[in-house]
Amino acid sequence: MSFSGTVASDFMKLGKIPEDRKSSLVNFAAVDFETIKTSLVKYINAVYPEDFNNFYESELGIMLVELISYMGAVTSFKADALANECFIRTVKNRNNLAKLLQLVGVTLKGPGSASARAKLTWKDSVSPTHAQVSSITIPNTARTTTVTSPQDGAPVSYTLYKLDSNDAIENIKDNTDSLVLYGATDSDNGGTGELSSIYSKLALVEGAFAIEQGSFGGTEFIKSISLGQGPVIEKSVRVYLESVDAAAADATGAYLQVDKLFSASGATDKVFEVVYDADYNATVIFGDGALSRNPPQNGTYTITYRVGGGSRGNLVKEAINVIVTAQDGDANNTAWRLENMTVMAGGTNAETEREARRFGPYTFKSQDRLVTLEDYIAFGNRFYNSLGSTGKVTAITREGFSSANIIDLFVLEKATDIQLQKASPTYKKDLLNSIDEKKMLTDQVVVNDGLVRTLDLTITLRLDKEYKELEESIKRKVSTQILSFFAVDNMEFDKDFLKVELERKMFQLSEVRFATIDNIPDIVAVDHNEIIQLNNFSLDILYL
Repeated sequence: MSFSGTVASDFMKLGKIPEDRKSSLVNFAAVDFETIKTSLVKYINAVYPEDFNNFYESELGIMLVELISYMGAVTSFKADALANECFIRTVKNRNNLAKLLQLVGVTLKGPGSASARAKLTWKDSVSPTHAQVSSITIPNTARTTTVTSPQDGAPVSYTLYKLDSNDAIENIKDNTDSLVLYGATDSDNGGTGELSSIYSKLALVEGAFAIEQGSFGGTEFIKSISLGQGPVIEKSVRVYLESVDAAAADATGAYLQVDKLFSASGATDKVFEVVYDADYNATVIFGDGALSRNPPQNGTYTITYRVGGGSRGNLVKEAINVIVTAQDGDANNTAWRLENMTVMAGGTNAETEREARRFGPYTFKSQDRLVTLEDYIAFGNRFYNSLGSTGKVTAITREGFSSANIIDLFVLEKATDIQLQKASPTYKKDLLNSIDEKKMLTDQVVVNDGLVRTLDLTITLRLDKEYKELEESIKRKVSTQILSFFAVDNMEFDKDFLKVELERKMFQLSEVRFATIDNIPDIVAVDHNEIIQLNNFSLDILYL
């Protein structure tokens, strides 16, 4: 390569390309290394043919071109990546997704907690002396039970709560107090009944209890408090504020969680909002005195919440079977056996990125109102009740019955990552109450049970003989593909099952030559209120 001592302005004069036409030589579509390099070489050859005329790979000039091409390719990649991170549909980083959703007033939905009906049985129930006991007191330390999850072998905690006359969980806001149980004719209905040897008005709820306490002061109102443990179970946060200033007495006491602070009715509402980051650590956000009440400037706070949740908390009936020591009405310590009477269900994993991308924009679009069927569906699919239970919802408009707009909601509650179940009365009641706060006055909403259409599949795999020693490993891979295909995240009401789609899913494994489903038609059609769900499957392998 030859280098001239001519200054840049002289190069312009010597070049064969006029200055005003040089921009036409720029390849603006060049984004990768090779394209940028080729474009630079062509540009140099066209503009500086007499000064740079040696293009061997070993030349210093080509090294400089390659370095510039490298930097250009890296810059182009980062620019594209940065642009993708600015949109909900294309963002890759989970933290960025959470922040984008927060910009439109939507937070990622955290894990839900499993729950089940429970019973206490006096260990020595044949003793006649027990019938004289009118109450028992379970200390706070005995209300939490820890067992091993069969899903991952890690410990999972459950807390015991009392059920009211409507079978709703009572006093879940706090488990620092002892649990006092009265006789069947006493309790919440008044009377003087005696405690029987079996008490079944109880529920076990997943989640380890956590509490944070502190003080705040100064001239500034407290704006937020970050919770130290996570993941925080949805709707489990309870906030209590106390002021040392007598003039701020009306700002003390329990604060109510709302979905959005701007939905509060006015400046005097004692409410708070919970915002979750990508790891489902929670921050409690208080009002500013306009949208909701300012907290007191000087005082103390107590925040209780539950940590854990997820499908790992779902257990079979009577999986919990422990002895609890409680004090009876005569101040004697008695032994009780604690069991879950029903399946421990409702534990759900945190909202996936796929769900957040799909329903987050609809949540923003509805502006915290329910007007269209799309609004109802989006709201229902992101709804969680006080236990953190989530589900699947669809909606249709009932025609020709009255002047009112009658909306039929069909609901199923999420039991596991691959299983839906009939929604509990508590879940349906909580859903309807939340809808009543947001729907139009002329809408009448009816909550119905959705239906599950179960499939039993017989699948035949065809493999090359060379894979015979890897049969068990391949079966596990195929099973994973099948279970992911039928994951709750992918289930939708009124979505037909296409056999070819599942077969194509299994074809993605390089070891599988052919895969066929032998016992069902090509299309399994469902109605508007039905969802396809996998019940069982078997794998047969033929070697070619």
